[in-house]
Amino acid sequence: MKIEFHPIGVVRTESRTLPRHWSVSDVEGWLEIDPAYAPGLKDIVPEERILVFFIFHQSPPFTKDILIQKPPHRNAPRGVFSTCSPVRPNPLGMSVVQVLAVDGCRIRVRGLDMRDGTPIVDIKPLSGLQVLDQQT
Repeated sequence: MKIEFHPIGVVRTESRTLPRHWSVSDVEGWLEIDPAYAPGLKDIVPEERILVFFIFHQSPPFTKDILIQKPPHRNAPRGVFSTCSPVRPNPLGMSVVQVLAVDGCRIRVRGLDMRDGTPIVDIKPLSGLQVLDQQT
C-alpha cells in the first residue's frame, strides 16, 4: 500500500525559539493555506482550538535503533509511540493551536511548536474530540 500526503499549506512564524510541545507554547504565527482550499476554512473562527497535522520535514531519517528514545524531559527511555519525538517511522506531527484571527487563506494562531516553513497536511476541529470525550 502506498500512502501519499500533499501539503495544504505551510506554517509561518518569526520565532526562532520554539517550545518542545504545543501545550507549553505561546508562540504566535500564521497557517498559510493554499488558496485552492480556501472554502474549507469557512467555519474556522477566532478563539476556537484546532488540530494541525504536519510533517516533521527537517527531522533525521528514522532507524529501528531509535524505537526506544530518551526524551529530554523524562528520566527514563520510552518507546517512540509513547513520545512526541519528531523522529518517527512516519514523520507526522499534530499540535493543538488557538485561532486568533482568520484572514482569507491565513489563520493567525497561538501555541506553535512548528518551525517556519513546516508543511501542513490537514486541519481538524478540536471540538470533535471534546464531543467524543463527553460520550465516554
